[in-house]
Amino acid sequence: MQYINNIRQYGLLIVFGIICLIISLITPQFLTVSNLTIIVTQVSINALLAFGVTFVIITGGIDLSLGSIVAVTGVTAAMLAHPDSYPVLIPIVMGLLAGLLMGAFNGFIITKSKIAPFIVTLGTMTIGRGLALILSDGRPVSNLSDSFNYLGSGTVFGIPFLILIFILVFALCSIILSKTVLGRYIYAIGGNEQAARASGINIDRVKLYVYSISGLLAGLAGILLASRITTGQPNAGAGFELDAIAAVVIGGTSTAGGRGTMAGTLIGVLLIGVINNGLDLLNVTSYYQQVVMGIIIIGAVVLDSLNQKSNS
Repeated sequence: MQYINNIRQYGLLIVFGIICLIISLITPQFLTVSNLTIIVTQVSINALLAFGVTFVIITGGIDLSLGSIVAVTGVTAAMLAHPDSYPVLIPIVMGLLAGLLMGAFNGFIITKSKIAPFIVTLGTMTIGRGLALILSDGRPVSNLSDSFNYLGSGTVFGIPFLILIFILVFALCSIILSKTVLGRYIYAIGGNEQAARASGINIDRVKLYVYSISGLLAGLAGILLASRITTGQPNAGAGFELDAIAAVVIGGTSTAGGRGTMAGTLIGVLLIGVINNGLDLLNVTSYYQQVVMGIIIIGAVVLDSLNQKSNS
């Protein structure tokens, strides 16, 4: 029995290692330092979104507005990041604030209206995309300052700044989820919301917090994406929410809520990045990459469903 539990716990890590080994045997370029750096840099934006939505999914919710928040915050930050306009801290703060407000708006509507998170965040996804187009007048916001562009393309002691932010956010989210009262409440709500309410947990407040965190990290992702591509694109982030949710599900977070870890989400993010990179190195078209990713997502959900049945 203990052997089976260990397999369940470390199975994703084992699969990840096997996939890395297979790709490295097929293409020697895979395990080079430069290529591994490229993989982690490329997945950094998706990782920020995935870390944020992990909190939401563990409570039994969902956030489909992530991609639109990326667009709104990227445009907002870019509009304030022109050379000789404002110090670089201003676009960063305003972009984060925009993401936080949109996330809090999701949480507020969900908790007060009792409408399903799927419906609420689907609506805010459309609202956010419209706001991005309104703010930018439907055009990319360009001519950004060097200090702002440094966020997405600069390095610190040879390490891309994106990777450093990725590591820092992962550490903070892991601490919040596993070491704080808020983290315990998140698991309790996802496991049994009625029991959590009966035990005195303020359900509405916790949900407001988790959607706010999700929006805040989506805002950070939007700022970094705008910096990386040196423009605030109103159409940026399209489909990003699906990639982030896929990473969370692949990482073992239960779609029914109550179970999941940031470490699992990290492995899910890296697994997606490794597979996409490996297929690129093998000159496999992006069309096949989407098929492979879809199969992996379905497989992860099936395993989660079987695991829930075996535990019930």
